[in-house]
Amino acid sequence: MESKLVVFEKAGQPLQFATCEIPALTEGQVLVRNEYATLCRSDISTYMGKRIEKSPTILGHEIVGRIVAFGPGEAPCDAYGRPLEVGSRITWAIYAANPDSEMSRRGIPQKSPDLFKYGHEQLRADNTLHGGLAEYTILRRYTPILPLPEEVPLPETAIINCAVSTVAGSLRLAGEMKGRKVALWGIGMLGTIACAMCREAGASEVVALDINEERLETARRFGATTCLRSDQADVEKLKADITIDYSGFIGAMEDSVRALAIGGTAVWVGGVCPQDKVKLDSEQIIRRLSTIKGLHNYNAEDFKVAVDFITTYYKKYPFAELIYDGFTLEHAEDAFRYAIERNPYRVGIHFQSK
Repeated sequence: MESKLVVFEKAGQPLQFATCEIPALTEGQVLVRNEYATLCRSDISTYMGKRIEKSPTILGHEIVGRIVAFGPGEAPCDAYGRPLEVGSRITWAIYAANPDSEMSRRGIPQKSPDLFKYGHEQLRADNTLHGGLAEYTILRRYTPILPLPEEVPLPETAIINCAVSTVAGSLRLAGEMKGRKVALWGIGMLGTIACAMCREAGASEVVALDINEERLETARRFGATTCLRSDQADVEKLKADITIDYSGFIGAMEDSVRALAIGGTAVWVGGVCPQDKVKLDSEQIIRRLSTIKGLHNYNAEDFKVAVDFITTYYKKYPFAELIYDGFTLEHAEDAFRYAIERNPYRVGIHFQSK
């Protein structure tokens, strides 16, 4: 049996369409037929050359699909220890990592030495079908997997295993939300989702900051209580208990610390591309008893929270409006160009059934 796939070689070169034989599965592996994928900002950054990944590769890690087969031996279990079944629609974490590794035991499996990361691995003859822009994905052993209700639309489920899980991780690092004032910088996909997750977690105020007026209006529909132009706000008057930066811009990260109330916590998520150094006032950080935390990806508990959040609230918040659902795998190049030129929250790619 073969799988179609889209190969990324390097920035500036067109994506290549190819086919490969689906290799025999080994113990603990799961073969999934992909049903839907969305292009994450990191996919677009790699495509544009802002990020350097191992290549050639199969981009795409926000994926949902259906189980086709298992490797030899006992059927794998999901993230809650329940046996998986052929035919189930599933989502999975961006990574596979040995749960017995030191990093996994510390709650940061995404930094384990044996880490396998979907959509980021080098394509080789002995290592294939590990990204979303392919008909099939082979899930490696130790991948957190969860089944999905059939009634939840595919676009909303696709964003779970990167965008929503990452937001869940940022809220975990931020700490108790109930009754707190939260300020969020960068109201793209993550920031918009964060507005809703903070409100549902009990935040008393959710302040959204961005330079895009339309995105600020969208933030209101996702639970933001106050929307401010980030280039006009007097951030030192915010006095927020929690600040989270999803934008990755140096000025926003600096502002997220200046905006903290005494004893507040800032979480940085967006700054994952090389850039100049952030400048901070050490005296104010010390005197205000500020805490700064960084998050890269997420862990299995965050993944569980993300699945629960979408399956619970997909009707309450208009997640589908954030995804431009207009491309198939055969038009992946057009999907990237649309994402770059139009800058929607997400571009969706659906897979035609045989």
